[in-house]
This record gives sequence, structure tokens and C-alpha cells, in this order.
Amino acid sequence: MTAALPAPVGIVLVNWNRWQDTIECLESVFRSSHPVRVVVVDNASADGSMEKIAEWARGERMAEPAAAAMAPLMTPPVAKPLSLTVLDAEAAHAPSARAGPGLTLAASGGNLGFAGGNNVGLRLLQAVPEIDCFWLLNNDTVIAPDTVAALAGHMAGRPEIGLCGTVVRFYHQPNRVQVLNGSRFSPLTGQSAGIGFGRDAAEPFDAESIARQTDFVLGASLAVSRRFLDRIGLMEDRYFLYYEEIDWAVRNRRHRQPLGVGFAAGATVWHKEGGSIGSSSIKGARSNLADYWLSRSRLAFTRTHYPWLLPAHWALTMALVGRRLLRGQPSKAKGLLRALFARPYSP
Repeated sequence: MTAALPAPVGIVLVNWNRWQDTIECLESVFRSSHPVRVVVVDNASADGSMEKIAEWARGERMAEPAAAAMAPLMTPPVAKPLSLTVLDAEAAHAPSARAGPGLTLAASGGNLGFAGGNNVGLRLLQAVPEIDCFWLLNNDTVIAPDTVAALAGHMAGRPEIGLCGTVVRFYHQPNRVQVLNGSRFSPLTGQSAGIGFGRDAAEPFDAESIARQTDFVLGASLAVSRRFLDRIGLMEDRYFLYYEEIDWAVRNRRHRQPLGVGFAAGATVWHKEGGSIGSSSIKGARSNLADYWLSRSRLAFTRTHYPWLLPAHWALTMALVGRRLLRGQPSKAKGLLRALFARPYSP
């Protein structure tokens, strides 16, 4: 008698004008030793991403590693064609829509941001009853063949877990850690500190201690259970970019029946970090757009969850405006002022 296959992990990637990154990620994901169903949500890209990703799935386009050191994670290529379902925006948002086997390529109908795009994919995967583990994975990542199995196994053995992260290393410095699981967070400053940031990946750590320290799991590699989605709901898409995963964590902690935070220490992801809009953990290297959304989302998050701290965050934002001016960055200062008053971004 043939043993039943394990339940697939549902994976969501959000693409915006970065199809090269996305097909590199997919090439590594579909080499996984554990079954997967993958939804790529395209946020109204202007570079032909939908067709180029479909060409890759049909075997008509090759994925290329952005760094030679990462080539072993995506070679040999998976057999093509893959099972492919393509949904236009109307079909993707239909109440009866669901992810197909293999790869589903869904048009979002507009640039819905990180949370909005992920929510489209989560809804499509939630409609597949056998999926219990949902993994939000940045499209500028690659993974090892055993990563999905390690993540699924960790969550399956701990039903009390609602959110779970992985080891995330820097793509271009593959032996350096970006974060272990997630970050610590201070509501007073709105700042977070990645756990294990910059350490050597070979350095030992206590996985249980890291899980206890985690205030929120990094959104670049964030898994949730079906129970979590049923209890807490989807991401809050008012944020557009940043603070979505922090909001999710706070909503869970304040729920009358909160779920735990896990850490799949045996699962590793390599992350290019901030390709779409210029996010960066390096001081001074963030783009104007990233600077704007970080401040706007920090203010929106504070207003929602810690309203008594809002005056302090207004003062903090004004101090940041002054700092940008002193650095000779008037366009960044202008962006922060627009964020302060919840005005649309203007270059």
C-alpha cells in the first residue's frame, strides 16, 4: 500500500516588476523535497512579468542565479512544463477562486502593496482544504531543497504555533545571517532589531530562546497556520508596505486565545533584501520611497495599537525631517513630511 503524500505547504510570492528574481526563487522552491502549492501574485507589473513567469513555467525561459554561489540551489532545473493556472484579476478575486496544483499565477488588478498582494494569495490557498501551513516568502529569495520540509515538520509537530519563521541569510553574503526568525520591537521608538543580525551562520544558537525573544517574525519568510488565519484573519492591508507583520503579531498577542511563535531553525532562506523599492538594513541606504513608507506605516501602526504614543512619534518624525535636511537630503525630508500628514508619496 502506497503511503499518502504529506499535505502541501501553500506558498505566496508577491511580484512587482522583478520577474527575474521571482523565477529564480521558483526554481529553488519547486526543487523542494516536500509538496508545495505556490501562488505568485503580480501587483500590476509593467515589465511583462506575468507572461515571462508563465514562459518559465512552460519551460520556455531559463532562470539565472544573480550570484554564482547560489547556483546549486536552483540546479538542475525542475522538469517543465509545470502545472500552471493563470488567473486574471477578476478571476483571482472571485469568491469561488482557489489555487490550482503546482503554480498559480494571479493578477492582483493593481499595486496592492505587500499585505494586499499576500492576502490575494492567502485567500486562493485557504480555499484548498488540505493546506494547513501557509508561507509568505519574498520573491527575492532562494531556498534549499529541504527548507519546506523543515518548516512544515516544525509546525505540524506543534499545533500551538500560529506564526513561525526561519533562518534568513543574506543572498550576497550567504554565510551571514540577516535574522534568526524575526526581530525584537519597541513601540516607544517604532524600531526593531533583527535577532542574530550579521552573525556568522555557523555560530551556534538556542532555537527555543530565539523563539521566546521574537516579537514578530520577518515578513520575508513568515509562515502561519490555518488556525491562525481563522482566528486572527488576513494581513491588514492599510499599511501597503512595512509593519504588516508587526501588526499581525500584536493582533495575535491581544487575542483572547493567542497562538505561539515558533522558529524552524532547520529551515534556511537566502534573501537579496529590498530589491523592489530599495529597502535596506544599511544606514543611509534606503530609497526615498522606503523612507516614506517606513514612517507612514509606523505612524499608522502607532495610531492603531499605541495611540497614547502618537505625540512622541510625531516628534520623532519631525526630528527625522531635520536630520535629513542636515544630511543634504531635501527630497527625503519632503517624503517624511508627506508621510506625517498621510499624503500620497511624491518624488
